[in-house]
Amino acid sequence: MSDAQQDFRDLLHAQRVWDVPLPSFDASRAPAAPLPLFHAWFAEAVAAGQTEPHTMTLATADTEGRPDVRTLMLHDADGRGWHFATHATSAKGRQLAACPHAALGFYWPSQGRQVRVRGTAVPSGREESRADLRARSTGALAAALTGSQSEVLAAREDLVRASEAAWERARARPDTAAETWTRYVVEPREVEFFQGDDRRRHVRLRYRRDGAGWTRELLWP
Repeated sequence: MSDAQQDFRDLLHAQRVWDVPLPSFDASRAPAAPLPLFHAWFAEAVAAGQTEPHTMTLATADTEGRPDVRTLMLHDADGRGWHFATHATSAKGRQLAACPHAALGFYWPSQGRQVRVRGTAVPSGREESRADLRARSTGALAAALTGSQSEVLAAREDLVRASEAAWERARARPDTAAETWTRYVVEPREVEFFQGDDRRRHVRLRYRRDGAGWTRELLWP
């Protein structure tokens, strides 16, 4: 083993997890549906000082069934599901068009909590997608107008030129539409809440869609 590899392993194994007091979670008192619990846990993560609690991982699969994953921002969580947005022409947009099954993951280490969502990603209509972009910052609009997401970039200078032009458009016309920008809603089939425990007696509560309601069940950690 090289010295560099050993240094990496030593550094990796020296890292600790959950070196903070963790909250308790009484699953028997959880609400009948997952959304109120998600709202409560999100608010508690913010109150605990969790950095970027609105970021999440999105897992999709390509046409050959190979998984893909990336980190992006949550735009909303309501009765329809969990919302995010991207270009329909991006890698994830193309993957979702071919296979709409998706999974989301939230991790809030300040409280040792995870939330997992599995379901179907449904594209919203044109007007809702446009409204999503209008509600965001000038920088977000500029990024959307830069276009070509996930395509091969020949040179960094090409991105700089396209970005500068997009920033000018975004500042001059904040109502400009990015035609491929699409808001998606992950309509949940399963939602799991994980509460870490320093003695590894983790609490896992899974909600499964059951008609118009939900079935709740505990899982072994």
